[in-house]
Amino acid sequence: MTGHAEWAAFLDYDLPPELIAQHPCATREDSRLMVLDRLREAIEDRRFRDLPALLRPGDCVVVNDSRVVPARLMARKESGGSVDLLVVPGPDDRLAEALYRSSKPLRVGQVLHVEGAGRLRVAATPSGGRCVVEAVDFGLRATFASAGRLPLPPYIGRDEEAADRDRYQTVYARVEGSVAAPTAGLHFSPSVIETLRAKQIDFVAITLHVGPGTFVPIRDAPEAHRMEAEWCSVSPEAAAAIERTRRGGGRIVAVGTTTVRALETVADEQGRVRPWKGSTSLFIRPGYRFRAVDALVTNFHLPRTTLLCLVMAFAGCERTRRAYERAIERRYRFYSYGDAMLIL
Repeated sequence: MTGHAEWAAFLDYDLPPELIAQHPCATREDSRLMVLDRLREAIEDRRFRDLPALLRPGDCVVVNDSRVVPARLMARKESGGSVDLLVVPGPDDRLAEALYRSSKPLRVGQVLHVEGAGRLRVAATPSGGRCVVEAVDFGLRATFASAGRLPLPPYIGRDEEAADRDRYQTVYARVEGSVAAPTAGLHFSPSVIETLRAKQIDFVAITLHVGPGTFVPIRDAPEAHRMEAEWCSVSPEAAAAIERTRRGGGRIVAVGTTTVRALETVADEQGRVRPWKGSTSLFIRPGYRFRAVDALVTNFHLPRTTLLCLVMAFAGCERTRRAYERAIERRYRFYSYGDAMLIL
């Protein structure tokens, strides 16, 4: 494993605030696409609509079809104080963990009123700004449907707008469960997907529900960081399609760091992907040996995040540093609603 002193310094890169995208590109496929070719040691600037032309017949594009839940709830204590909750969806429709912001810590037994959606009761208060809430009047899914907001990232400094309900979801989002979008997929439009298929490039979906732990910053030495578990699933049909691609000599093109983590979790030492369901806490950082993924589509990520670590592991630390410097110099848009990079 590569010593973290050789690469961890780049985790703190400086980004001009005006490059943090506050709205999506007017048209999904018109986002910019930086192409980083590791073999040729070359970088070029394209548009996302060019993606099919940059891949080969026989390749397989693998995406994460998890759908973002409108799980942000604005509540009030019985005293009148406001509480901002981000509920983490799970299998239990009455009980769930939540992150919260409040002027004072919550207490077990407190009742929180969600306007138009009934009451929640605080069932537990783990440390670190987290609590467990219990739905009193309605199930959590009904509460989300009537009062929930999309959990836009905090660096998007505005309230949710009507367009976000469409644009903060991928066009192929299917399985509800995420508290953040798998943002590399936001650039895909139906026309891009159709063009990929017309070129005989397979398009396959797996699922990983993005949890809040994905974005917890690395505060200390990277090797001491612990990822929170996230649920993922690779269906028999998806596994079979990926294996057909590998046998045929095509490349596995993962869309987003969540897709990479899911595929690398389920792949064996020879890179074979099999059907699988379960949780993963895999933390990929420089020195990791990739088994299942040959190319990566990804956005530009926040400093000191595990997502940036994964990109550095895949592209190489120095290449990643040069690519980010170029992106800043050429005014690429960063983070969830920003532009994309293809690493070949």
